[in-house]
Amino acid sequence: MSRDKRDHPVRSSDDHNARGIELADRGWLDEAIREFRRAIELDPGSAHAHDNLATVLAEKKDFREALTEYLAAIRLEPDSATAHYNLACFLASYGQDMAAAQYREAIRLDPEHPDAHLNLGLTLADQGEPAEAAKEMETAIALDPADPFPRHELASLQMEEGDFRAAIGQLKEVTRLDPKCFEAHLDLGICYAQKGFFAEAERAYERAAALSPDDLLLHYNRAALYALWKKPERALDALRRAVAIDATKVREWLRADSMFEGLRGGAEFEELLRG
Repeated sequence: MSRDKRDHPVRSSDDHNARGIELADRGWLDEAIREFRRAIELDPGSAHAHDNLATVLAEKKDFREALTEYLAAIRLEPDSATAHYNLACFLASYGQDMAAAQYREAIRLDPEHPDAHLNLGLTLADQGEPAEAAKEMETAIALDPADPFPRHELASLQMEEGDFRAAIGQLKEVTRLDPKCFEAHLDLGICYAQKGFFAEAERAYERAAALSPDDLLLHYNRAALYALWKKPERALDALRRAVAIDATKVREWLRADSMFEGLRGGAEFEELLRG
């Protein structure tokens, strides 16, 4: 004798969606994905199921599929503030991870793609992985040694990590490849000053000044150089030039800048600091 069909009720899309939420809350992500997919199969217009599926896929780091599902939810309910909010949260939380995954996929498909290596390096640097970032930038340099941009980005990373000696080597090559790169000459001066090579720093700033004589950072860093070099008059002169360009910003920098400790307490410096 056959059993009554009521003993096995057919589950609706909403039932599968609710079950998926319950499973996801327990951490059973694969099972939750199956439930949300079943909900969508029964009701392709269920924006909530697409949205919930996207959330679980993102947690499993399947970013491309997650993005597809978030966009499906918006396509189904374009006026839903929640759908747009959830997509924004996904992009804010996982945008860099997704970018890194896609750069890696580009590299898998074309290992000699210098821009993919460089941009993966920049992404990894933003994610706080400087060692891995440097490796990718070095690969980009090896693939296209005549391009100064990857070298400059690597130098910037090295400066952030306090490796000024390594940065000097990269920046000297950048200025050779692109003699008119103001930022490279400026950064080279900063690195030389940090290592105590004051005369070399001065020459680098002179080359930068020939390219952009009224730059705020140039005057400020020149002032820092002369303060470290114990040439107070030159330091104060450079500071006056910087203050004339943007007094508020310069005074904000000066309050926390240890390079000017030798000038603090002097009447002219304190006057510049107060305004």
